[in-house]
Amino acid sequence: MADEALVSKVKETLEAFRPQLRADGGDMEFISIDSDNKVHLRLTGACGDCPMAMMTLKMGVERYLKETCPEVTEVVQDE
Repeated sequence: MADEALVSKVKETLEAFRPQLRADGGDMEFISIDSDNKVHLRLTGACGDCPMAMMTLKMGVERYLKETCPEVTEVVQDE
């Protein structure tokens, strides 16, 4: 498990990104950060069923998170 400072920073960053998902009827749920600093999320709402969900996750959420939290190695979707 990641340290609390990283978890807090990741959650804060996700909150800043969340309005972009909500604008399209979607949202995301933070699950965890594993020992490899991979952030586990679950896309919900319209984003959960969208065929572009992986692109949103990788090119949107992951890119934004890595800019603000360089310790993050990857963002993965949990089912």
